[in-house]
Amino acid sequence: MSMGRIYLLRHGETEWSKSGRHTGRTDIPLTEDGRRRAALEAPMISGVEFGLVLCSPLSRARDTAALAGLTPDAIDDDLVEWDYGVFEGRTTADIRTELGDPGWLIWDSPIPEGESPDDVAVRARRVLERVAPVVEEGKNVMLVAHGHFHRILTATYLGLPADAGRLFALDAGGVGVLGHERVQPVISGWNISPDGLTG
Repeated sequence: MSMGRIYLLRHGETEWSKSGRHTGRTDIPLTEDGRRRAALEAPMISGVEFGLVLCSPLSRARDTAALAGLTPDAIDDDLVEWDYGVFEGRTTADIRTELGDPGWLIWDSPIPEGESPDDVAVRARRVLERVAPVVEEGKNVMLVAHGHFHRILTATYLGLPADAGRLFALDAGGVGVLGHERVQPVISGWNISPDGLTG
């Protein structure tokens, strides 16, 4: 029996994601364009059968799921976005100016009052363990969550360090697909457009 796939749907655009502000636990709604993009996912997702759909508790993810025609089997707190601590709501440019560090990146720096990439990877591993039996039965899984969380989950799935998630940019409203080549975990698709998703 072939293995199922893990589909990753990032929530649609918000005002903060549009302006490049780090959006972790703050519950920011979708923009009109974010809602439109999420709705465009519905026709392509309807062609894929899912054995399990899990969603972040934050409204931008729950609204994206609903607009995309998905009914979550469960709301999973482990799917919440990276906790950016004192950097919540701030842009990289602003933080670099404040710290006097033109090379500052969220991936490389201590996060006061927040999570490290490795902390997020602990949650990602729990999610992967939760969905593994479904995937092993040959059924697909959908995870509706957030950009950085999905990127760290992808790195974890591939056996890479958590901060390797920096390599997997995922657009707002974008879809990624994790699968296998024989027994090797692989990325089967990334930032797939509404006319390019296959089951």
